[in-house]
Amino acid sequence: MRKLFLTISFFSFLLPAVAQMEFGYDDKDAFSPHSIRPIRRADVMYNNTVWIRMDLREKQNEPFFAANSEITKIIIDAVKAGVLRPYKNDSLVTRMSIQEFNENLKIPGADEGLSDEDLAMGFGGDDFGGGDDWGGGDWGTEGGAEEDAGPEEFFAKDIRIIELKENRMFDRKRARMYYDIQSIRLIIPGDLYPTGIDKPLATFSYKELVSNVFVDNPAAVWYNSKNTAENKNLADAFELRQFTGKIVKYSNPKDAVIDDIYKGNLKLGLAKSQEYEHKLLEYESDLWSN
Repeated sequence: MRKLFLTISFFSFLLPAVAQMEFGYDDKDAFSPHSIRPIRRADVMYNNTVWIRMDLREKQNEPFFAANSEITKIIIDAVKAGVLRPYKNDSLVTRMSIQEFNENLKIPGADEGLSDEDLAMGFGGDDFGGGDDWGGGDWGTEGGAEEDAGPEEFFAKDIRIIELKENRMFDRKRARMYYDIQSIRLIIPGDLYPTGIDKPLATFSYKELVSNVFVDNPAAVWYNSKNTAENKNLADAFELRQFTGKIVKYSNPKDAVIDDIYKGNLKLGLAKSQEYEHKLLEYESDLWSN
């Protein structure tokens, strides 16, 4: 019996490793360790990375931005609850501190209008009241995800721009194209600043968002206004490509955005963005036909 138990235990340990080799889930061999469904580097026949700008006010994107269930609120609440940590940029290498996140979230000059009494009460501070510098706490606990923006912070509904970084790759083993979201960046629109320049709030690993924030979270809802029985989880909505957006950058040696490539000509930049999208679709079609 003991010998049988040891044999079963050995194979139970071995199977996950075999599965990783078979399906390409070993991070060491994966094309990207930040993928929800990693693909082995050796199986990637083609890849191009694109950056997609989503305006959450657009009609197709409105279900991501329903009142009190805004995707930006879900993400900010997760940071405040201590269950999600942001990155400084979409390379997903350097984490952002909670102090920097709070500073980015502040309305410019908001502290100037606070009295000494307000500041003493904590309205101008950076502490969310947790046990460590990330707030601690769990979903739904007092002082955690239920909190709204502080008096000196932008509201979640103000942060209406999202930028997705996505690998578009063809897997030669499975003979199909994958749209592999790597990161999501929250952007505070420039019309809320005197300079008129957009300001990134923070960047998040899409893989961490799905596993730590979206899945099994009843608040992470893509809202179906025509039939609320068909509301979806945000992870499912992204998987089903229920969003629309403009490609603002694609992989290039200068790491330049499309508008910069075409010298700030916004009309030409939009046309070239659409043209590039069509070329990707045409390339995918050609791969299928061959």
